[in-house]
Amino acid sequence: MKKYLVLAATILLVSCSDLFDTHPYDVDIKGETGINAKQMAIIESKYANKDTLRVAFISDTHLWLSDAKDQVADVNKRNVDFVIHLGDLTDTATDKEYEWSRDILLNLNPPFVALIGNHDFLGTGDQTYEKMYGKMNFSFIAGRVKFLCINTNATEYDYLAAIPNFDYMEEEMAKDSTKFDRTIIVMHAPPYSDQFNNNVCKAFRRYLDFFPGLMCCIYGHNHNDTVTEFYDDGLIFYGIDCAKHRNYRLFTITPDGYEVEQIRY
Repeated sequence: MKKYLVLAATILLVSCSDLFDTHPYDVDIKGETGINAKQMAIIESKYANKDTLRVAFISDTHLWLSDAKDQVADVNKRNVDFVIHLGDLTDTATDKEYEWSRDILLNLNPPFVALIGNHDFLGTGDQTYEKMYGKMNFSFIAGRVKFLCINTNATEYDYLAAIPNFDYMEEEMAKDSTKFDRTIIVMHAPPYSDQFNNNVCKAFRRYLDFFPGLMCCIYGHNHNDTVTEFYDDGLIFYGIDCAKHRNYRLFTITPDGYEVEQIRY
């Protein structure tokens, strides 16, 4: 009788295995990881010396997955060299949400990189991001323009970490200096937003002055399409809208400057 009870219990456990599914925040990622490093290698190899770049900036996918799919389809119809996603790839940063968002972005024809947003930190989301995409601060160079992508989600650390990381920014001012003449700063949360460490807003602006040929700053987070001078000094900050509102910005960067087009789809 005991043997039959053990057998019955074993069968029950196997048949009910779905009840013991993995935890949504266990950082057990299925599919491609280390994406940013791979994609940046493609961008730098392909576009190192290109005179004119066409760069699509998208942001805040969250769980608007059908809108995000349409956005990817629209980008694929245009002559885009690469794409930068400004963060909030997810809504609650579960493994599944990361995988859903990533699998949509992998349908892009051009290479892409993605920043981390504040929603992407929830639970163990920061660990998932690092496994799936890589470092939270990173940069790459294309067409002699350095794209400096920085983590500005200070609230997620309760202001206990160096966010934005000025040491990292100092290193990037001079790193590979012979390969770039101009700089574009990319972030998720802008200065004076709820996520930025607003105690260092003025210091942050001062650091930006040391980047060669600073062109503009580009951010997401606020779910609107805006053009702002946060510091009233001529430095333009472009806000990129969320996927739900079905628009994004396409930058055409030339040796003489850049043009910006708002794309609706």
